[in-house]
Amino acid sequence: MDRTEIGLLGIALLVFLILLRTPIGIALITVSFGGSWAILGLKPAMGILTAVPFDLSSKWTLTSVPMFLLMGFICFHAGMTQGLFQAAQRWLSFLPGGLSVASVFGAAGFSAVTGSSVACAAAMGRIAVPEMMRHKYDATLATGTVAAAGTIGALIPPSILLILYGVFAQVPIPKLFIGGFGAGILTVVAYSVMIIARAKLHPDLAPPTTERSTLGEKMASLYETWPVILLVIGVFGGLFAGIFTPTEAGAVGAFLAFVIATGKRSLSWQAVRDSSIETVQTTAVIFIIAIGASMLTKFLALSGATQLISDAILSVGAADIVLLLAIAVLYLILGMFLEPLGAMLLTLPVLLPVLQASDMSLVWFGVVLVKFLEIGMITPPVGLNVFVIKGVVGNLATTTQIFRGVAWFLVADLVAVALLMAFPQIILFLPSLLE
Repeated sequence: MDRTEIGLLGIALLVFLILLRTPIGIALITVSFGGSWAILGLKPAMGILTAVPFDLSSKWTLTSVPMFLLMGFICFHAGMTQGLFQAAQRWLSFLPGGLSVASVFGAAGFSAVTGSSVACAAAMGRIAVPEMMRHKYDATLATGTVAAAGTIGALIPPSILLILYGVFAQVPIPKLFIGGFGAGILTVVAYSVMIIARAKLHPDLAPPTTERSTLGEKMASLYETWPVILLVIGVFGGLFAGIFTPTEAGAVGAFLAFVIATGKRSLSWQAVRDSSIETVQTTAVIFIIAIGASMLTKFLALSGATQLISDAILSVGAADIVLLLAIAVLYLILGMFLEPLGAMLLTLPVLLPVLQASDMSLVWFGVVLVKFLEIGMITPPVGLNVFVIKGVVGNLATTTQIFRGVAWFLVADLVAVALLMAFPQIILFLPSLLE
């Protein structure tokens, strides 16, 4: 068996292990080590097994991952984001389906302080769903809105997925961050338009609210958002002004979140403890998967399988749009069964050579890729955000109702993706200003 055959066999074995529900990180490391052993022998394979984890975990850029996670968890546990939904509710409740629209805008604001869809969905679920149910909103609309709005968390920076993509694809992270704004804003608009249209056509889904806020109450609600606004200005203002790097931005953000929460007197020792533990746990999971993906990249490069696959795809001579549609189908299917990080790092070693040979913008593709991965967060049968919302709302809605609720948002997502593909400048315009 030659090297290429070993590489292809490794890919097949990896797929088999994933179908057996083996944890992604373990499957990646096992296949990569076994394949390297078969090609190079035991001693070189052991060298790869010891060298790759150190090389990856010592990358300076990756230190921003635990720092941005810590920033998000502190904001969450200290209750710094609760004012976002309340402010959006005050200003947007006059619209058809106004509370649902407010949930989408609140999620977008929360996204600016956390890179996690799950955290975003959980936080907004606790705040927004009970309020919508109190106003007699249909359970499918109330829960579906929050489950879908949580996916904005990985588009609007800081995004952990965009950071990891930037490291593996060697793409400037500031460009990915600012490109993510375009896709995130488009998603907010698509969701809001869909909600307003449905509420207008079917008023029973979202009965008009009779509560009206005075201008004074609206302005007062904006005051409650100052912690998030100050944090966003401090982190991203300094980042895009060149005061500090994306890596340093994570540490600055975590420090600012700690200072602001302390100043608000909302940071208890329990909140610090929970934030620290969750940061360590999440970082460990991310790094194990990233180490496995890095080992897979080396194994496939040694075997020549990635070059073979890339040459085979390019030899067909398919247009970029055909290639993109094939990749879209791939990620939509993977998203039904795998969590986003695993799906991304599993496929990048194979897809990056193809994309580079096609001269495709890796900044644009990275943002679109994250959008596809986030769609997977609300697609059955896994749909992690759906189960997060179910855990938050308890008996207020069934899992089936939540999946029915997100179906309309999946339609809005596909429209948004089509626009991103048809008009790449939605993503690329702002990054081009950094050049």
